[in-house]
Amino acid sequence: MTDATTSTYSLDDILRHVKAIWGYDQLRPLQEAAIRAELDGRDSLVVLPTGGGKSLCYQVPPLVAGRTDLVISPLISLMKDQVDGLRANGYPAVALNSALTADERRQAEDELASGNVRLVFMSPERALTGWVRSQGRRMGIQHIAVDEAHCISHWGHDFRPEYRQLAQLKADLGVSIHAYTATATERVRADIIEQLHLQAPAVHIGNFDRPNLVYRVLTRNEAKKQIFEIVDRHRREAVIIYCMSRADTERIAGHLNNGGYTARFYHAGMKPSERRAAQEAFVNEEIDIVVATVAFGMGIDRSNVRCVIHAAMPQSIEHYQQEAGRAGRDGLEAECVLLYSPADTVRWRSLLEKKSGGMEGTIRPVDLELLSHMRRYSSPTGCRHRALVEYFGQTFASENCGACDICLGEVDDLIEATREAQMILSCVARVEQRFGMGHVVDVLRGADSPRIKKMRHDQLSTYGLLTGTPKKTLNNWVFQLLDQELLTRTRGDYPLLRLNQQSMEVLRGQRQVFLMPTKTKRVKKTTVEAESWDGVSRDLFEALRTLRSTLARERGVPPYVIFNDATLRDLARRRPKTLDEMLQVQGVGKKKVEDLGLTFLEALLNFSG
Repeated sequence: MTDATTSTYSLDDILRHVKAIWGYDQLRPLQEAAIRAELDGRDSLVVLPTGGGKSLCYQVPPLVAGRTDLVISPLISLMKDQVDGLRANGYPAVALNSALTADERRQAEDELASGNVRLVFMSPERALTGWVRSQGRRMGIQHIAVDEAHCISHWGHDFRPEYRQLAQLKADLGVSIHAYTATATERVRADIIEQLHLQAPAVHIGNFDRPNLVYRVLTRNEAKKQIFEIVDRHRREAVIIYCMSRADTERIAGHLNNGGYTARFYHAGMKPSERRAAQEAFVNEEIDIVVATVAFGMGIDRSNVRCVIHAAMPQSIEHYQQEAGRAGRDGLEAECVLLYSPADTVRWRSLLEKKSGGMEGTIRPVDLELLSHMRRYSSPTGCRHRALVEYFGQTFASENCGACDICLGEVDDLIEATREAQMILSCVARVEQRFGMGHVVDVLRGADSPRIKKMRHDQLSTYGLLTGTPKKTLNNWVFQLLDQELLTRTRGDYPLLRLNQQSMEVLRGQRQVFLMPTKTKRVKKTTVEAESWDGVSRDLFEALRTLRSTLARERGVPPYVIFNDATLRDLARRRPKTLDEMLQVQGVGKKKVEDLGLTFLEALLNFSG
């Protein structure tokens, strides 16, 4: 990691503004170094996990230096949320984007012309139209922050070509560029530095571990039941459920609504107005559950997501870390659950083949590599926190994280299942490798079907060998054999099971087979949750939450703009009696005390619980 040069501004200068605007007495790890790089005008790359406070790193410098900086942001919704939150704190910021009316645009430009604005947000497309080159020079913009910088890289999971052209602004204006992302392997980081032409950048990489998140991987067998069990643990809390297909989002949202929850689906096939309505309902806490494809998330600024469920395995660790990382951004406890089936790997391989032109063997090696890493994470081979941290090139010191299913002892060990594997492979051989999984499973279970009788497969030695094994369990075993490449299947709409060299080694007793259990132990309570509620009255927290919702509706802003959950819990823990005492609460700055102090003090003093 490269150290930044020494800034002319003291830490007290920085903290004075942080306390006044955001209500924090200290900075998080690496924030000071990142802020100083911007204050010094030194190119920088900052990688902090979601919830690590990267936004503060580019919001503080222009405030301290009394200048106007530009922020490149990928989504209009993300810009709006950030500007709304900053202005509510008394921070002068504007956004220039296509969603503004003519009057709103004139007002924003007038504010910019006054010289009082500290941050102006825009998309990379708009930044490249010439506005920055003309107006930016006039306003003296010398520093550009690039948010979600992984969008620059071909290796990143959200590649966006326009981001690569931003280096031209550096050449034209001589500005410093500061790239920020929550997700970047060493390969992605190198690509960002190269594509943005960063010169001797200060590189600051935060700790990728999110100790407030509890990671669990469940073998998917009864997905509907499993999702309901998870969601039941988070009633009246925000939950995001990620699915692989649009149809899955609609189906699962329908199940939840029929089960008494209020959920909406979200995917790229919806009309923009429909997507916007679902997103706003979630951000405004009108609903607590969104069932979505990966199209949902980057522009969401709801910090109190208490649970993220993946109904199927995502394509890569990068995707998973970014999506699961949307839980617990306020630093409080949250749960991340992946419902995994080996069928997911098979499905992803099929999708990648279609994406690469439909020809066998044309999948990009990098995509297969990413998929392989994700599959290994999904297996019960070790601590989930350690696996994620080490994937991003860092070390994990703790022997037991106390916050994943492995370390909590919720997962059984892999099952030695060589005999069962031999039965399955032998059945594939007995049907002469001319049938698909459904037929092989039926033969093994001893199904009494006309097709089996017609083919005389009820006369095979493997017929009924696994009678009594649930069909879902047996399907899962076959998919695990496919996933471990102990069995293969043909391409096409009706794939056939085929043996390979590894299959023969298993049949000859030369290779052992281990399978994942299909059942998990009971979920255990974690110390993360207990510590975050220590000294907090839940009844008082809920009363403050209700007040927050009322104020947000009256003002037409998302509830988090009023206060986030961490601040509400600290209010319920400290129970301040004066405005001065309220300033000691985490996340309460001067502007918030002036605006909301008396209202919340009255609620605290009148609470009788």
